[in-house]
Parts: sequence; structure tokens; C-alpha cells
Amino acid sequence: MTAASGGSAWRWALAAVAATVFCIQLDAFALNLALPGIGRDLGAAGGGLRWVVSGYLLAAGSLMAGAGRLGDLYGRRRLLMAGLAVFGGASLVCALAPSLPVLVAARVAQGAGGAVAMPVGLALLTNACPPGSRARVMGRALGIGGVATVCGPYVGGVLAEAVSWRAVFWLNVPVALAAGVCAARAGESRDTTAPPSVDVAGLVTATGALAALAALVDRGPLWDWASGRSVAASALAVALGVVFVRHERAATNPLVDLALFGNRPFVALTAAGAAANAATVVVLFVVPLALQGPWGLSAMGAGAAFLAPAAALALAGPVAGRISAANAVRAVAAALGLGAVSLGTAAMATNPPVFLLAITGCGAALGVAGALTLIATQAVVRPERAGEASGVTKAVITTAAGLGVALSGDAAEAESGAAVDAALMAAGGCCLAGAALLVITVPTRIRPGGSDEGRSAADGRPD
Repeated sequence: MTAASGGSAWRWALAAVAATVFCIQLDAFALNLALPGIGRDLGAAGGGLRWVVSGYLLAAGSLMAGAGRLGDLYGRRRLLMAGLAVFGGASLVCALAPSLPVLVAARVAQGAGGAVAMPVGLALLTNACPPGSRARVMGRALGIGGVATVCGPYVGGVLAEAVSWRAVFWLNVPVALAAGVCAARAGESRDTTAPPSVDVAGLVTATGALAALAALVDRGPLWDWASGRSVAASALAVALGVVFVRHERAATNPLVDLALFGNRPFVALTAAGAAANAATVVVLFVVPLALQGPWGLSAMGAGAAFLAPAAALALAGPVAGRISAANAVRAVAAALGLGAVSLGTAAMATNPPVFLLAITGCGAALGVAGALTLIATQAVVRPERAGEASGVTKAVITTAAGLGVALSGDAAEAESGAAVDAALMAAGGCCLAGAALLVITVPTRIRPGGSDEGRSAADGRPD
């Protein structure tokens, strides 16, 4: 199949990326309510069953940074199709898995496929769209991903109860196939300013450091943060990170140009996006528990009540796409501030209507902050290195999702009003920290890195 040309290529890229984001986000959030059924069918429980989720997150978080740059070098469309093939094939193995070890291995492969597809897909769309419409088009794709994020838990629960937990994985196969067909029609793009050679040492050390960090964030609450395993994971992450930085400084064609970390808007927006994602995960895990626990709704009633915040979160993507890159810092900071206020209000709510109103406002705020982070970080770097930037941002944000799971842990286990309130307040603290970082470190207006006037920002030189 040949790629489409002219004005239709970006539309195929949009369809491919929207379908990719949808199936990966749906899979990431649909499995939690299906875990009991998996445990019963495969005779697994406890820590072993937890690896069905942890294995996916560890693979996704550790591989994204390198995958984004590989897409820049070898072709973003090619890497997107490869990632979708791995993700779809692994989903098929998950659906047919006869035992827990096979399922966990396939979940790790799923995470690897998603780690490749997500950052290169965003970079493909960035380079395929006309400059004046990039933000709006990316907002549409991320809005579709928002729908999958908020609907995932309920889709997973319904499928697991009405059909089987295996149906969650079967659903991925045709969606990934459709995304691959659309990607094949999109135009190819790559970084033509650098030779297509892999910085193997940088790839290995970056992946190892991120894997150790992701393991620490995910398993730390179970290991005890002061345990020997937690200390060993911390030491390994630091050691590999130091080796990575020293190697990248000397490399002729580094995997990640360290000047990227001198780009203040990029760094601050990425950190703020991580805070927004951690808070979003807390909301997605804790609010359904609060509606069924402290507020006493049935499972169906909780699902209906959650439609309002879910819709607000899903609609936030297109809204974020209409905010200019120049105003991104101010908008993300304001959204995180609103999110913090909404979470604090929800934690102190004394009746369900106030709680739902606050959570709906929170969903809108966090949705704008999360989507705008992905859009704006692409705008403040050079388009030829869009995959590199997207990979770094997605790696940080995905690792932050593990922090959100950790913050939700006590509420998920206790299901008490006090535990829920504590988790919501902790998420609000994340939002405040992200907003403060933006206000302190970055000017209120930034210049797009893809334009000549913003080249210095993209290169990491001071504004």
C-alpha cells in the first residue's frame, strides 16, 4: 500500500494516531476491574497477579525515550506500524494466554509495542500537519485518547463481567489493525539532519535507568521505601543515569541531545505534565471507589455519575488544541491550579452533588493540562527531533502514572472516606507543585521552537 500524498496524508496520520492512542489508553485502564477474573481463571493472586499491570507499565515507561528518537532516525511511520504490529500481536497472545507467566510476558510485549507507537505517532502527526493546524489536530487525537482513558475501567468491567477478561484484549486487535492500515496511508517523515545510526550505549543506559526508576515507583510501596530492594533500584537508576549523561556528552550522534534539558519550557512543561498525569490516575482510581464506598452508590450508579467528569476530561483535548503554544505555560499553570482547588473541594465535600461538581471541574482542568503538555512540548522543539522530545515527555509522564497508582494504594485497600480524601489531597499537592514549577522557572509566554524566532529555545539556549 502506498502512502497518500498532498493534503490527505495528514488526515491518515490523524486517523492512525487517534486509533493508536485510543487502543493503548483503553488497554492501560481497562484491565484493573478484570484482574479478579484473571486471577480466578489462571489460578493466580497477590503479587503475581499485580505483574499483569506492572509488567506493562515497566516496559512502556523504560522504552519510550529511546523509541521516540529511533522513529526520528528510521522513519516515524515505519516505527509506528512496527509498534502497532507488536502491540496487536501481543494483545492476541494475551487473549489466548493459558497461564499467568504467558500473560505477563505478553503484557510486557504490549508495553514495548505501546512504547514505540505512542511517541513516534505524536511525532508523525506533528510533522504531517500544516504548521498552522498542528495544535488543533493533535488536540483531536488526544481527545479521543481521553475518551479511552476515562471509559477504560468501565469497558473493562463490563466486558469482564458480560463476556470474559479475554475480550478486553480481543478488542485491541481490530483497533490496532485499523490504526496500522491508516498509518500505511500516511506520509513518511524522519530527521534528515542526522545519520541513521543507533547510539547503542545511550539506548541501553537510558532504558536501564528508566526501568530501574519505573520499578522503584511501581514496587516501592510493596517493598517498603527503605528496604534493600528499593535502595538497590535507586542506586542502579542513579548510576546508569550518570553513565548515560557522560556518554551522551561525548557522543557524536547522541540518542538524546542533552541541550533538550536546557530548554526551560520543555523541561517545565514535561514536569508539569507528569504532575497532571499522576493526579489524573488518582482521580481515575479513587473517584469510582469513593462513589461506591463513602457515597454509597451502586456500581451502575457510580458509572453513570462518573459520566460528567469523564466527558469533561475527554473534551479537554480539543480545547487544549485551540490554545496557542505562546500561551501554553500560563494555561497549564492555571489548569493545574484549578485542578488543585477542585481536588481540595472534593476532599472536603459533604454531599455527592458538590463532590461530583468538583471532580468534573478537576477532570476538565487535568485534561487540558495533560493534553496541552503533549502539544506544547512538540511546539517548543525543532520538528526534526519531535520523536526524541515526545519520547522523553511520554517516558516521564508514564513513570508518573506509577506514582499516581502508589498515591491511590491506601484508598483502594481501605475504601474509607479518610483514605479517599488523603489521596485526593495528595493529588492536589502534585498539581500545586507542577503549577509552581511553571510559574517560577518559565516566562509566561514562550516562542514556538519550530520557527526561526524560537530556534534558540529549541536548541536549549537561554531565551
